[in-house]
Amino acid sequence: VYYAFYQAQLAEDALEREYEYSEKLLANMLPASIAAQLKRNPGQTIADSHEDVTILFADIVGFTPRAQNQKATELVSFLNNLFTRFDELANKHGLEKIKTLGDAFMVAGGMPEPQPDHAIRVANMALDMMEEVQEYAKEFNEELELRIGIHTGPAVAGVIGTRKPVYDVWGDTVNTAARLEAFGTNGE
Repeated sequence: VYYAFYQAQLAEDALEREYEYSEKLLANMLPASIAAQLKRNPGQTIADSHEDVTILFADIVGFTPRAQNQKATELVSFLNNLFTRFDELANKHGLEKIKTLGDAFMVAGGMPEPQPDHAIRVANMALDMMEEVQEYAKEFNEELELRIGIHTGPAVAGVIGTRKPVYDVWGDTVNTAARLEAFGTNGE
């Protein structure tokens, strides 16, 4: 009886660890309020219109030649280290990391929860990102610059997919921020 009880307790402990692990994964994939909606209503379409958000796109200048000339492990380590620093800045400023797209990093302010000061938060993050890139470059003896585009306006956001759900955002505000980055000045 004791052995059966012991085995049941081990199984319960393992189940609890797995539950905690899956909750952490979900929290890292989706904003908390969005994850809560998905858990309450699995299969529900989650889509929201936001009248006023700020979108930031940052891109690493000269990344394509680096990708062609660097070993895969070095390249992934480089991106992981830099983007982890950007993740921390997004948390510091209370912003939502939307995604990375290759060597680009996308952040939103004012969503999924409204923030009256989202534009200021995003601008401050952009300044901190530029500073972080300079520190990173010194630390690893690298030449490194970003191009950043920021735009404020309306957008639509929601969750796409069921196998690997992604919280994403669309609209002219997103497109304009991306274009401002693409046609912007290096280091600005």
